Amino acid sequence: MPTLQEPLTLAHGPAWRNRFMLAALTNLQSAEDGVLSDDEYHWLTLRAEGGFGAVSTCAAHVRQRGIGFPGQLGIWDDRHLDGLTRLADKLNQEGAHSIVQLHHAGMRTPHDLIEGKPECPSDNDEFGAKAMPADDVEQLKDDFVTAARRAAKAGFDGVELHAAHGYILGQFLSSEINQRDDHYGGSLENRARILFDLVERVRDVAPADFSLGVRLSPERFGMQLDEVVEVARRLCADGLIDYIDLSLWDVFKTPADAESDEKTLLEFFTELDRRHVKLGGAGKIYNAADAQRALDSGLDFIILGRGAILHHDFPQQVARNPDFKAAELPVTAAHLKKEGLGPDFIDYMRGWDGFVSD
Repeated sequence: MPTLQEPLTLAHGPAWRNRFMLAALTNLQSAEDGVLSDDEYHWLTLRAEGGFGAVSTCAAHVRQRGIGFPGQLGIWDDRHLDGLTRLADKLNQEGAHSIVQLHHAGMRTPHDLIEGKPECPSDNDEFGAKAMPADDVEQLKDDFVTAARRAAKAGFDGVELHAAHGYILGQFLSSEINQRDDHYGGSLENRARILFDLVERVRDVAPADFSLGVRLSPERFGMQLDEVVEVARRLCADGLIDYIDLSLWDVFKTPADAESDEKTLLEFFTELDRRHVKLGGAGKIYNAADAQRALDSGLDFIILGRGAILHHDFPQQVARNPDFKAAELPVTAAHLKKEGLGPDFIDYMRGWDGFVSD
């Protein structure tokens, strides 16, 4: 079994110095037009200084109408290049594998952030979203590919396609949400077509030393576990990506519809023949012991969200102390400021039940 401090070698791109990845975390800190702010720059680069092997931006929207939250980092226009280049330079200088997570919110785009209705594979009354015409689906793929080129031009080591959490690529994957009757709807092969097309196209245009990951949700958001496992199996078999990022909410949980506790949700993926594709998982890893336990359960790397918010140097703390545990909640706003969160991010965390004490 690997240890937390072992380097991780990918098929493409620089090796990670350890098995810790900073999750792509919503933080509401960038400008209204998607330009990187000093607060978001500080938040991310401090995690690189704190020893994370890989550092991902928040979900960066590839199309202006695909915005998912206010203050979201953009990668849909060349106006974003200066900030992205500045960020990539510093992350790389600090020794982190630098990643942009590519994103489009789809039907989950807030109505007050755009004109007209949000975009979706199919009309969706619950979210007031409209179906995308076939030519717009093709343009969406172009937008993702252009964003990947922009990330490479800025100097990032790789990109991750966000196909989780009920956003646009996950909406196409979902048989509940996707009611199309063209070659992007119906069978799983058709519903997954946009994702696999993007994997092929990004790999075709990316530099040889550029990593490519995919984030998946095995449950919730209209996902069926057996279908997500099949998508992961094919991603591994095709061999075009470098890693899968699993959002599990708890890396040790059993499936929501499990009839027994004999098999964890994670085991459905660790049992796959992954070839060179690495597997990471996020969910309730708050201390050194659980981080190592997650690796021992078959992961190649761990992904930290809350733990990374609480401690910019979580990896370094674990390296120094095998009994390290994250601070207990709630924490003060002063603690979060010390850990590199700006005012907007701290206000956002106040909305998390029991996270901030004042």
